[in-house]
Amino acid sequence: MNRRESLKALGFIAAGSGLLTAACNSKDAKNATTANNADKLPGVQDFEYERTAQLKAEKFFDEHEMATITVLADIIIPKDSTSGSASEAGVPDFIEFIVKDLPDNKIPMRGGLRWLDLQSKRRYGNVFIKCASKDQLALVDEIAYPELAKPEMQQGAAFFSLMRNLTSSGFYTSEIGIKDIGYAGNKPGVWNGVPDDVLKEHGFDPSKFFG
Repeated sequence: MNRRESLKALGFIAAGSGLLTAACNSKDAKNATTANNADKLPGVQDFEYERTAQLKAEKFFDEHEMATITVLADIIIPKDSTSGSASEAGVPDFIEFIVKDLPDNKIPMRGGLRWLDLQSKRRYGNVFIKCASKDQLALVDEIAYPELAKPEMQQGAAFFSLMRNLTSSGFYTSEIGIKDIGYAGNKPGVWNGVPDDVLKEHGFDPSKFFG
């Protein structure tokens, strides 16, 4: 199983675990925006729409953090002959939204991004996004497999696991990701009647039976 196939499985697990479940209503959300916009999806309640609009209007990651998230996401799911990259699928914006929707992810993500920059400065004399691609990959390789990571790299490994889960969840719930896995949605079945060989097996002549 290659990396993209593995990430597909991770994406399904993360989605099934409730990562994308809407959080509870906030009192402030009702005062932040009105829900009479035409782009509200059918079945979405006003308080849900208002809360989502409020979260989208807020900003958590700064420009440098978003740039780092973009580089990491594209390392995890790069563009290939089948589909676009994680950033092309809108994964960085997805992660920005999710950490606001699920605030328990804020500290692990921000702390992990700072850890990554500190490690990069110590090794290569620059923050992660300004390092050469080979140096970025070398550092990522040390934290990509938690069971193999050295004790001093465990914080980075925990962060990268979270980053990988968020990236796969965002990618495989995007239009690009859904096309990548070949999901076509529900389709009506087509009934062409009992196959001729089955009719013959039970003693029926198809031409006479339906003649």
